[in-house]
Amino acid sequence: MDTSGDGRRATGDGRRATGDGRRATGDGRRATGDGRGGSVLFAARSAIALYRLLDLLPVFAGDARVSRVFTLVPGSDFGVDALAAVERVGARSVPWDEACRDTYDLIVTASPKGELHLVRGPRVLLPHGAGFGKTFHGEGSADAASGLDPEYLMPHGGPPPALHALAHPGQIDRLAALSPRAAARAAVVGDPTLERILASLPLRESFRAALGTGARRLIVLTSTWGRESLLRRRPDLPFELAARLPQDAYQLGLVVHPNEWSRTGEFELSERLAPALDAGMVLARPYEDWASVLVAADALITDHGSTALYYAAALDGPVLAAYDGGDELIPGSPMAELLAHAPHLGRAEEVEEALDSYRVGTGRAAAASAFLFPAADAGGAAAQGSALERLRLELYRLIGLSPPVAPVTTRLLPIPAPPSRTPSAFAVRVRLDGDETHVERFPGHVDAPAHHLAAEYGVAGERQSQSAALLYRRTDRAATAAAYSVEWTVADWISHVLDSYPGCRTAGVVLSPVHCVARVRGGSLLSVRIEPPRENSRIVHSDPAAVLSAVHARPAGVTRVTCVIGGRRYEAHLSPATAEEAGRIL
Repeated sequence: MDTSGDGRRATGDGRRATGDGRRATGDGRRATGDGRGGSVLFAARSAIALYRLLDLLPVFAGDARVSRVFTLVPGSDFGVDALAAVERVGARSVPWDEACRDTYDLIVTASPKGELHLVRGPRVLLPHGAGFGKTFHGEGSADAASGLDPEYLMPHGGPPPALHALAHPGQIDRLAALSPRAAARAAVVGDPTLERILASLPLRESFRAALGTGARRLIVLTSTWGRESLLRRRPDLPFELAARLPQDAYQLGLVVHPNEWSRTGEFELSERLAPALDAGMVLARPYEDWASVLVAADALITDHGSTALYYAAALDGPVLAAYDGGDELIPGSPMAELLAHAPHLGRAEEVEEALDSYRVGTGRAAAASAFLFPAADAGGAAAQGSALERLRLELYRLIGLSPPVAPVTTRLLPIPAPPSRTPSAFAVRVRLDGDETHVERFPGHVDAPAHHLAAEYGVAGERQSQSAALLYRRTDRAATAAAYSVEWTVADWISHVLDSYPGCRTAGVVLSPVHCVARVRGGSLLSVRIEPPRENSRIVHSDPAAVLSAVHARPAGVTRVTCVIGGRRYEAHLSPATAEEAGRIL
């Protein structure tokens, strides 16, 4: 008796046959009340492939008929982090040998490589990147796009996947030119990862708040893996940008391909990037965090990795090309088109000029050939926004079950982790222009000319504290629980610092985003009230410590300082500190 539209028959013991006639085993898969259930094996060869599979999970959410299990496909140099990621999400995994002994109703993978023919069941292939823009010489068919290579799609002359889920109709045309047989089983469903990014755009301000971005311009570098990647060819670029861009105008972020995380290891990667991380650069985690950081970004600097296409599709902000050519990028691919029309970043000193030369729409035009958009005519396929719904229909058809009644829900991206380090000392450049005091701050470990060094007391090291002309402390640092403690008043702490550090000319306390108390050596205690500007109906705060640098640089006796910080004007009103301000407990 047929139980599905594709002619698969139920066996005598109630176990269903797969599409190729092989029987499912009695391995503990749970049946529903009508005796029918399904087992899905998520087969990941690397961490990046696994992350793509995790974005697919909402398709089966809430369905007790479906059992979900993961396995690591052996053979990749980048599989070391894959099972660790499975453990972090609490999923069940089985060893590869065990997976090969069982039969599954569906096998879902995001890479065609590896000995997938050893696992029994109909196979579904998802792309693990955007746009199929790279080829790797020395493996597979010559010049074939990674992910579209017939040598991997149909290994040992076997059948192609039961479904090859693609993001754009043009990808079917590319696949058909390489393998008409594989293209016959392909379908355009869209890109679940892009849709997750788009659904999370309303969280942009929350993401930026978590990163501490404020009104600064967040520039994110993206590096793919391999010998042509940004970090291999230009490993010093992150720190060069950190040394070039003022801290109060710009924030830096970095997205590194999961393969590079696996190849290098978190410890080694962090050590290599230490100078930029010490300057406050955000290093996005390889799962989910990277997409949250993209949503928060104002501009992108990229090599030939496909991450930039997600940014171009979702935000269409400025994209700078930091790729100097090679033999991996496929001519005419969406990524090649993006790089061809984006401004090229040569030296770090040229970054601001390159950003200004970007033409709006360049990125979106390139991404349109990689993704479906709401207004796109996909030849009958749904427009962007329905990838999970379309995948659900296709996958449940292959399993032979009716989809759940509840609608599938796109899961929003998580709040990204803040920078692991922030500068505790700054090389401060000051320019006096009439009644305006222009302040630019750079990380204190940058070897550059400066008006003075400003250091955060209790956070910066003693060497920087001894060299600082301005020492300040904040009252919002998390207090540690202790049975015994001592306290300072504002006035006593400032006097103590000026007595203890002969090189310090100004000491100050940051009480709030708009209020500081400071004293210049030889002067009286001053209350500094900051009037922040409004921008797009919002109040824009800067780091009050930057205002203290402006106060430090002005002659004694002034009652108002107009500070220009990060391109914005902040009015600082100076008056004698009150007894209440002087006696405030720190």
